[in-house]
Amino acid sequence: MNAPGEFALERACELSFTGDAALAPMYKLSPYVWTEAGSYGMLLRVVNVDRDPAKKVARVHSGVSPDGVHFVLDAAPVIAPSADPAGADSGGCEDPTVARVGDTYYVYYTGWNERRKEGTLLLAAGTGLRDLAKRGVALASTAEVRNPKEATIVRTEDGRWLLFFEFGREDRSWIGVAESDDVAGPWRVLPVPFEPRDGAWDGWHMSPGPVVEAEAGPVMFYNGAIEGAAWRVGWVRFDPNYRRVIARCESPLIAPGDRRTPDDTDIAFAASALVENEGISLYYSIADRYCMRATVRATSTR
Repeated sequence: MNAPGEFALERACELSFTGDAALAPMYKLSPYVWTEAGSYGMLLRVVNVDRDPAKKVARVHSGVSPDGVHFVLDAAPVIAPSADPAGADSGGCEDPTVARVGDTYYVYYTGWNERRKEGTLLLAAGTGLRDLAKRGVALASTAEVRNPKEATIVRTEDGRWLLFFEFGREDRSWIGVAESDDVAGPWRVLPVPFEPRDGAWDGWHMSPGPVVEAEAGPVMFYNGAIEGAAWRVGWVRFDPNYRRVIARCESPLIAPGDRRTPDDTDIAFAASALVENEGISLYYSIADRYCMRATVRATSTR
């Protein structure tokens, strides 16, 4: 099942952002990108700069690009934190992922409550990104599934919806999955789809990443880390209905590379992916502040 190299990284470039001057100094990460009407759409996690981590409050902004690299961001967030301190997302709105069904955008995102130190998977929906309305909790934090976040949503060949998510257990991050008959839930939590591998690059923490339909079946570009939280991006291939793992990389596909500043964290984290003519365009963050696009090609279809 361990596969040495079914995918290869060909090149990478950094994304650029223009728009309201107030957004320029803010941290930008978790770029969720898709194509629509001949252009690229984006939802992006944007975080203010502050020395106190508790005062760094994320919001979700939308953007558009003609080429998938240079994006213009809207000045106002499309999903903003709740003003109620008890709200599930009063401490931040993070890590959006989008499913479009008919004329409706369904946006799953992580809500953070700083007082409770609690993450929750939330849902917003609307016929346009500027019309999103919060629909409440999609997956709550429980003793079994603590602080669910970082959603990835897919439709299986047999018609089910699957919601992959990261959750905490035993001081580790795990990849969980839930299923539903509807894109908006309700969600039934299933057994974990695959586990950390002791002694490997993904041996301590794991988090789901984007899924694409490759020639040999669906592939997830997931995030993994050792105990010190040095995150890397790898891949795993499923059967068409995501009921079993067909192959999984031995080594990471993407690492963050050299640090640009002494404060940069040792993190590469995948957020979205598109199948395009030149290959798979994989969008990811480095050090929680630089947004990148890599071109990935399949090297094997066995």
